Amino acid sequence: MSAGTYTPQPGAAPLSRMIAAQTVFETKMLLRNGEQLLLTVIIPSLLLVLFSAVDIVDTGAGRPVDFLAPGILALAVMSTAFTGQAIATGFERRYGVLKRLGASPLPRWALMTSKTLSVIVTEVLQIVLLTVIALLLGWSPHGNPFAVLLLLVIGTAAFSGLGLLMAGTLKAEATLAAANLVFLLLLVGGGVIVPMDKFPGGVRSVLELLPVSALSDGLRDVLQHGASMPWGDLGILAVWAVLGLGAAARFFRWE
Repeated sequence: MSAGTYTPQPGAAPLSRMIAAQTVFETKMLLRNGEQLLLTVIIPSLLLVLFSAVDIVDTGAGRPVDFLAPGILALAVMSTAFTGQAIATGFERRYGVLKRLGASPLPRWALMTSKTLSVIVTEVLQIVLLTVIALLLGWSPHGNPFAVLLLLVIGTAAFSGLGLLMAGTLKAEATLAAANLVFLLLLVGGGVIVPMDKFPGGVRSVLELLPVSALSDGLRDVLQHGASMPWGDLGILAVWAVLGLGAAARFFRWE
């Protein structure tokens, strides 16, 4: 038996293993939270079924589900990357969880990476579920899959940056109220359920610059109208992503 067989070798695990373990933990915590599950899964699913089955809002020519499905996908991204992440991170910051994790061998940038990966995992589950529901309701999507993927990725980055900015600068209670209020306002005025042409011209011009409007309109252009790449909407999302992530990195407070 060689010397040192039983000698302890303390030290941090490989960085990739730490990020993977933290991602699994963050995902489990997100899916076990009843409020977040309601926000990220149940509400979008119910809205998709209700407004597709009942003629409440005039969505124009064609089947309502063809208009609604892309908007609900955008809503799902916003609910997870922005609202859910902002609330969860805000309370983790309040209770000192982030401060303690920041002092662990896991670097702070790796912690934020794990949170982002957790958001992506949750979004994949959401998109699969909502797509199955929409297909059962008669949805017939078409268009460039790469354009859809790019819109979802840039949209996730934009909403994640805004969510982390809110969680890192406001108190937890203020984050809870503000994130839910923004969710409700953008649900109504972000082109998710109500077509943008229902709003007055001046108001519509402002609303079209919002990230959820750009994401829902971009997805709708591709999945409903067969556009190859909605560069205008993609550009709006990219600007929000740069501004949100940059501001979050600059102003996020860990305590």
